[in-house]
Amino acid sequence: MSSKVFFADMRTGMQENLFDKIGRLMREAGLANMLKPGDLVAVKLHFGEKGNHTFVRPVFVRRVVEEIKGCGASPFLTDSSTLYPGQRKEAVSALTCAIENGFAYAVVGAPLIMSDGLRGHTAMDVPIDGEILASVSIGAEIVEADALIAVTHFKCHELTGFGGTLKNLGMGCASRTGKMQQHSTLAPEVTEALCVGCAVCLKSCAHAAISILEGKARVDPDACVGCGRCITSCLQKAIQVQWNENTALIMKKMAEYAKGSVAGKSGKVLFLSFITQVSPGCDCHGHADAPIVNDIGICASTDPVALDQACADLVNNARGNRDTALSSGHEPGGDKFRGVYPEIDWEVQLEHGEKIGLGSREYQLVKL
Repeated sequence: MSSKVFFADMRTGMQENLFDKIGRLMREAGLANMLKPGDLVAVKLHFGEKGNHTFVRPVFVRRVVEEIKGCGASPFLTDSSTLYPGQRKEAVSALTCAIENGFAYAVVGAPLIMSDGLRGHTAMDVPIDGEILASVSIGAEIVEADALIAVTHFKCHELTGFGGTLKNLGMGCASRTGKMQQHSTLAPEVTEALCVGCAVCLKSCAHAAISILEGKARVDPDACVGCGRCITSCLQKAIQVQWNENTALIMKKMAEYAKGSVAGKSGKVLFLSFITQVSPGCDCHGHADAPIVNDIGICASTDPVALDQACADLVNNARGNRDTALSSGHEPGGDKFRGVYPEIDWEVQLEHGEKIGLGSREYQLVKL
């Protein structure tokens, strides 16, 4: 059975600007029927790493907040701590980063609350009876919220091909324990011929899983949690993911975590994806490379699987930008995600999400 995915392109005029389109998308997707006065609504988004600029703009999030308040509900912005060192490794630095990136109350009109507490361990076990996991560890504030609105920047991702709503829910709503559970079977490998022993990767590893022996980096698979941070920190591109079944397993676990993040909120969830500044890497990086396609638009749905499928199709049907990280698939219809990460079978997350009943890959695109 197909799900509706509402779509607004980037065209605007005197009669309707992009903020108006965001509001109309949310209303068309049924926001008013989801919320009641007094509901505490978690607005799950990515605050963006310091130095990054492709995360969803705070002024757009403000319009999301205004629409929620218009229903009499009380929204709060939330994100979770990261596994790797950086500006979002615990609540104090994460919220400071969020404010510096523009998500202050004066801009967005809603308070900021970390979903997993001070150090990423405030969580609840949510039973899901998944194919792989019996339960998942979700940030307590996500679980306790009456409703959940996920605002996602759709882009490529070095571990999952693309990062969309499933990743925002699955990785983004998980506690630190949950993130480790999803990543724990993946250990990068070092190509010794490329490694120069610069030790940059040591600084990026939060788990003492890397050492320098005889001038070359070594990854201890027993200590590695598979967060992938060292992969993108290596200037020589000497550290790479071991592309095997573990990558698919991560995506399957991520989909099951996504199911846990919306558990108990039937009829109280809505997902928005901004297909803008489609960068080749995650917003977790302290930089953002040139977008691989031009801005496409914004989608909304109550089905996270259908939404991700629609966003992936829209990106793949676009013409790819030359002189970017996109190495193939530039033509409309070309696989843009394999054009950046050729080894990743990105469809796994969609297939598993559908299999476990999280949503449908079949959708009807409703253009505003």
